[in-house]
Order: sequence, then structure tokens, then C-alpha cells
Amino acid sequence: SHKEEEIFDGLFLSLLGGLFFGRLVYVLLNFKDFGFSLIKFILINGYPGVSIYGALLGTFGTLFIFFNAKKINFLEIIDYFITPFFIALVFGKLGSFFSGSEVGTTTRFFLKTKYFGFDGFRHLTPFYEALLFIVIAILAQKILLEIRKEKYFSGFLFYLSLWYFSLVYFLFDKLKVNHLYFFGYSLNRVVATTLLLTISVYFVYYFRSGILGFIKKYGQEISKKINFGSERKTSEGKS
Repeated sequence: SHKEEEIFDGLFLSLLGGLFFGRLVYVLLNFKDFGFSLIKFILINGYPGVSIYGALLGTFGTLFIFFNAKKINFLEIIDYFITPFFIALVFGKLGSFFSGSEVGTTTRFFLKTKYFGFDGFRHLTPFYEALLFIVIAILAQKILLEIRKEKYFSGFLFYLSLWYFSLVYFLFDKLKVNHLYFFGYSLNRVVATTLLLTISVYFVYYFRSGILGFIKKYGQEISKKINFGSERKTSEGKS
């Protein structure tokens, strides 16, 4: 249909937007190495480097603008992009692992590898990330089916995937070398922490009734067990 064609057009533009902004953020944070050279900006093979969060901003930002222009509800469509997104990430991380473009920190852990040009054995950091992205890719497809049954709201998978992605990057950031720094701090860690806190607060607020109900239910059960135990001890003492 016409709408499907527009969605595929949006997907193509979002890939271009993700690549452009991912590269732009990387160049800006390493401006001393790139300067105003357009050739260095374009030649990714000769001057490698892309900011993952810049790429995410470019991808989803482009999709959001395009869908709004075409009067397509962003949150109703975006959940369908999540599984392919993580599958692409899996292949990207495996490519980074085998090519050595992402290198882990030194380790004595039994799972380790060596990289050309780097001393000592290194963590398999991108490989670990790929495994975790496989997990969420599988779960995302199952959650999408629940969203189609209206058990979760449209956009739930999008927010959950951002939270999960940020958690993975937060946990493994210290096991990587060649960070992008922003005012002396790892950019990935700063953005991951911000997204984790923001989305966690949102989820707690949205599911507050369910969380309170869960706490109340199990709190009452624990209270009953404590009261039953104290009453039993009291009756045994009297006997």
C-alpha cells in the first residue's frame, strides 16, 4: 500500500540519518583529528569512527520527523523496527569483534583474545554485547505480539529497547578502550546513565499501580507468615 511505501522510505532515510549524525558526533568529539576536512568526514574506511548514540539519535530522529510529515503515528510503527534493529546490532558487534575495531580492556579472565597492535589479552566485549542483543531481539518479537494483543501500549517496546540498550552500554563501558569523551567523561556512559534513569522513572510511574499492588500483595503475605510464626511460638510457650 501507499503507507507501506512511505514506511520503507522512512526506513531508508533513517539509515542515512543515523550514519550522518553518528559520524557527525564522532567528528565533533574528535575535532582536533578531523578539523574542517570534508574528505576525512566522508572517508570512514581511512578515518574510522561512528558514535553509536549519535547514530541512534539520527535514526530515530529522522524517522520521527518523516513520520510526522507523512501523518503516520511514530509510536504505532516504531515497535516493528526494534527486532530488525537489534539483529543489525548483533551483526555489527560481531563484525567489530572479528575486525578488532572495538577492543576490550586487558584481562586475566579465561575468556580472552589478543588484538593486533594491543598489548596483553583483552575482554571479548563486543562479543558479549552481541549475545545480549540476541536475547533482546528474541524477546522483542514476543513482546511485539503482546503489543498487538493490546496488553502493552504502543511504543512500549521502543522505550524498553532504549532502556535495555543503555543498560548493556552502561555495564560494558568500562571494559572498552578508545572511548569518546565529553568534558572528560565517557560519552556513552553519560548518555546511558541519563537514559536509564529517565526511562526507569517513566516505567515506575506508568506501572505504579501494578508495582504498588505487587508490593501490597506480597507484603501482606509476608506479614501473615510473620504473625503466624509469632502466634505459634506464643502458643508453644504457653503449653
